[in-house]
Amino acid sequence: MPVLLVTGASRGIGASIARRAAAAGYDVALTYADDREAALRVAADVEAAGRRALVIRADVAREDHVVAAFEEVDRTFGTLDAIAINAGITGRFGRVEDLDAETLQRVLAVNVVGAFLCAREAVRRMSTQRGGSGGAIVVVSSRAAGLGSPGEYVHYAASKAAVDTMTLGLAKEVSREGIRVNAVAPGLIDTEIHARGGRPERVAQIAPTVPLGRIGTPDEVADAVLWLLSDAASYITGAIVPVSGGR
Repeated sequence: MPVLLVTGASRGIGASIARRAAAAGYDVALTYADDREAALRVAADVEAAGRRALVIRADVAREDHVVAAFEEVDRTFGTLDAIAINAGITGRFGRVEDLDAETLQRVLAVNVVGAFLCAREAVRRMSTQRGGSGGAIVVVSSRAAGLGSPGEYVHYAASKAAVDTMTLGLAKEVSREGIRVNAVAPGLIDTEIHARGGRPERVAQIAPTVPLGRIGTPDEVADAVLWLLSDAASYITGAIVPVSGGR
C-alpha cells in the first residue's frame, strides 16, 4: 500500500489530509509539534479506516527533527510514496512596522526552512536517480502569497510566496526523476490557525468578501491535495492550485 507523510497533521488541514488519505488507501505517517493527544486521535481515525498510522513529534524548523522523522518512516514502512508538506504558522497578526525579528525568524524557519528540509528528504528517497521509484509532493501554500495580507501578516504571506517559488523550481528540478511537485493555495478556511494567531474573529469578518460567499473547509483543501497526489493528476507538476472560493 502507498505511504504518505503529512506534516502538521494534528489539526486543521493536515488532519483532514491524513483522514482523507486513509480513506483513499494510504498508510499515513503524521507529524505534530506539541499536541500529541490530537495527533493520536487523527491516527486512530486512520487506523479505523483500516490503514497503518505512525505518529511522530517533530519541529520541522529543526533539521535533526526532520531527518529523524523521515528515518522513522523508513524503519516503519520501508518506503515513502508521497508527502503533504503542511506544517506552518502565521505568527502574530500586525503591521510590518510592529514586527519583531523573533516572530519573523520563527515564521520563516517553520514555513520556508521546514518546507525545504521536508522536500529535500522526500526527494532523497523518491528520486529515480537515487534508486527511488518516484513519488509526489504537495505543498500547502496560501492565497496570502498573492494577496500580500497587508495589515495582518505580510511576513506570513512572504513565507508562502517563497514556498510557491520552491514548488515551481523543485518541480522542474526533479521532473525527470519520477517526482511531481505541486502546491495548493487555500484561501479563507475554517481552522484554528486564525485563533492561534490572535484573531479568532477573522473568519467571520472576511467571509463576506469571498466570491463564493462562504469560507472553505479543511476537507475541501484535503480533497485537492489527494487529487494532486493521485494518478488522476499524472500530467500535472509545478502547479499552484487555489482552493479559495475565488478570493
